[in-house]
Amino acid sequence: MNLPSGHGTLLENEIREKGPKELVGIPKALLPAVGKKKILDIWWKIVNQRTLFSDVYLVTNADKYKYYERWATANDFPVSNIINDGSTSSQNALGAVEDLQLVLNTVEISEDVLVVAGDMLFEEKSLCEKSKEPDKPTNLSMYYEMGKNESTQTRGIIEVDDSGRITKLAEKPSQTETSSRLASVVFYVFSRKTLNSLPEYLRKATTPDSKSFGNYLSWLISQEKSAFYGLKIPTRFSLIGKNVGLAEYQEWVAYFQNKKNDATSNQSFTARTYARVGLMGNPSDGFFGKTIALSIKNFWASASIRESPTLNLIPHPLNDPTSFGSMADLHAISCREGYFGGLRLLQATCKSFYSYCHRNGIALSRKNFTLSYDTNIPRQVGLAGSSAIVTSTLKCLMNFFNLTDSDLPKPKRASLALDVETSELFIQAGLQDRVVQTYEGLVDMDFAKELVEKQGYGNYENLHVQNLPTFFLVYCPNPSDSGKIHSNVKHRWLSGDQEVIDGMNNFRNFTTNARKAIESENWEELQKLMNQNFEQRRKLYGDACLGDDNLNMISIARKFGASAKFSGSGGAIVGLLLEKQREIEMKETYQKHGYVYVQIIPHFPEASMD
Repeated sequence: MNLPSGHGTLLENEIREKGPKELVGIPKALLPAVGKKKILDIWWKIVNQRTLFSDVYLVTNADKYKYYERWATANDFPVSNIINDGSTSSQNALGAVEDLQLVLNTVEISEDVLVVAGDMLFEEKSLCEKSKEPDKPTNLSMYYEMGKNESTQTRGIIEVDDSGRITKLAEKPSQTETSSRLASVVFYVFSRKTLNSLPEYLRKATTPDSKSFGNYLSWLISQEKSAFYGLKIPTRFSLIGKNVGLAEYQEWVAYFQNKKNDATSNQSFTARTYARVGLMGNPSDGFFGKTIALSIKNFWASASIRESPTLNLIPHPLNDPTSFGSMADLHAISCREGYFGGLRLLQATCKSFYSYCHRNGIALSRKNFTLSYDTNIPRQVGLAGSSAIVTSTLKCLMNFFNLTDSDLPKPKRASLALDVETSELFIQAGLQDRVVQTYEGLVDMDFAKELVEKQGYGNYENLHVQNLPTFFLVYCPNPSDSGKIHSNVKHRWLSGDQEVIDGMNNFRNFTTNARKAIESENWEELQKLMNQNFEQRRKLYGDACLGDDNLNMISIARKFGASAKFSGSGGAIVGLLLEKQREIEMKETYQKHGYVYVQIIPHFPEASMD
């Protein structure tokens, strides 16, 4: 149902006074939008290609009826479905809600109803078909996140809870009335049952302004007549209301024309996510512990996305090989790299991202993309290479579909990245890697049980430190399985083994004290804590589980007075050497043993460097 009625608008008067003369008298919904298309042309194209609608009705006022009749005959719209509300001026206007009631009085409708304002500019590609599911609510209000230069006093502003339910709608509020910038637009789905409340509302509403849909929804919500849920549309909308002038209309047309030009330029977007080292904490975050981790510039994974006619996931030439020089070549690569590259991570991330948006009422634009990835993070040494690919892919998808942190907040983004690997690919993993790669920099993470069970994630905080010491990283270029003997620590912990419980509490205390040492720049204390952290791990897991190479890397560090601990699950260590005069000899010793030695270059997000 399309409602393009309206009288005596500022735009109509300014066109009459200032031109263009060819637009004088033209109703707002038939004004040019993008290129040669009229606003109503775009709406009709979108509605007409859907299979969800049994009938479409257009409501107009009497003095513009002929314009819409002429448009209908030229665009294969049934003229009999144009409903004339009989009004000719603002003095006898019915109001939008009463126009809807007029349709319900004129034709028999037993189904849910979609209502849109026909004089509303938007980006055509941003609207997608929302499938109806029996377990989903039928009352929907579409909304978008306002731009920085838009005032909340020009829109109806909604507040949405975690379930997607609209808890409040305020008509054109000041910024002191609400912090929300989610703008509701005249784009609603009403259940037929909800529309039974229209006569009651219209008995209370006495003026055309009070008969707006914003006021009607606000009444429904405040009176708890019906539950409404929000569906976010990834574009801005401009309703050509009665107070919109010629200059503002032209600005909006230019804005959406530029959006179209940007979409057709086929520009690509690349996101980079850095490897991480665990500086302190329990060996994994699966014990409701605490950790401190640092993202490092030395190694990274990236993903790139661009619009394309079909959706394509591009295999990496090295990590996803499908062509081999010989059977011997296939055998060597399989032994060294394994069977699983990064392509499955891209596919699983896309699936989980779509599921998240579907669950949380976020409509995705009807456009396809080509997605590829690259990485230089060493494999199988515990530097979070897989999660870096997933996190980069999420950044790309958010950028491509114009999602912001309010749509996918960082704590939930880290949890979603974990879900990609654990739920979709059945990979054992924890939150730590995803959190530090989402927040970036030096991150303190508390995974206390009561926090995780209450909010679904822990407490995460960026530590703003001016001067970090120079850490070093050592890893095996070709890690073996010697350090991957099955551990029973998790089973013992779940069984209430007191030694394991005490050990995990020690890791929490190490992390708490490490934060104090870092913030006070007490690097000698940090060295002691790193060594204690490793010794606690060694005590719980045993040398056979830790592996010869891992123990040898730690041993070399200790010989030169450096502290060292595993940077992750094994295969690499992170260390701190304060006696800089011994660094060259220590580096050469590692290299003689066949290990790779690098000085760590920390990566901090720009926001944390202020």
